[in-house]
Amino acid sequence: METYQRQARFTELRPYDQFAKDDDFMEVCEWHNGEGFDVTVGTSQQFSLTHGQWECLQTLVNYRG
Repeated sequence: METYQRQARFTELRPYDQFAKDDDFMEVCEWHNGEGFDVTVGTSQQFSLTHGQWECLQTLVNYRG
């Protein structure tokens, strides 16, 4: 068994998203094994991505065909 501290980043969402409510936030927490991270948006959305999935998502978002 192992005990560790999680590495996380947190910010209010309002400065980045004009549709966000005053109390909306985003938090990204890196997995202990370093292979990916969990993303929480507000209190209702959460998803997980490996670093490879994140790279693919960035490629798709930035694609200019």
